[in-house]
Amino acid sequence: MMKSKIIKIVLAFVLIAIGVIAYLWFMPHRNVQSVDAFKTIDATELVNEFLVNKEKANTTYLDSEEGESKVLIVTGTVSKISKDQLGQYVLLLKKDADKMGVSSTFTLESNSQVAEIKIGDTVKVKGVIRSGAEYDEDLDLIENVIIEKSALIIN
Repeated sequence: MMKSKIIKIVLAFVLIAIGVIAYLWFMPHRNVQSVDAFKTIDATELVNEFLVNKEKANTTYLDSEEGESKVLIVTGTVSKISKDQLGQYVLLLKKDADKMGVSSTFTLESNSQVAEIKIGDTVKVKGVIRSGAEYDEDLDLIENVIIEKSALIIN
């Protein structure tokens, strides 16, 4: 009798866990390109905000609780074009004199937009911010601002 109650309780918990996992797995993802941008900002200005006051910039742009970080339009000069492990293009936006910039990762859907882009072009990229810039003087480590789910804004 007691065994069957325990089995029913465990089975109920398993079914609830499966339901929660399925909900999280299949819930619609945020369409960054359809959301109004929080701000339009120059790549150098965005990097400097994080370097001057990291806590304030994190509070302004990043949402660690809900995962709904701000959508930004970042303007800058393309200094590097590469691809990540998933085949998505990554543009590094920064001026030659800058140590750090904004690393903008495109989606597989927006990858084709990068085909015509060349180093030295000035572009506007819309995406969601994932992390801010950091510089460690002791180790001379540079971490760029990271923007994901990017697409070009074509005027």
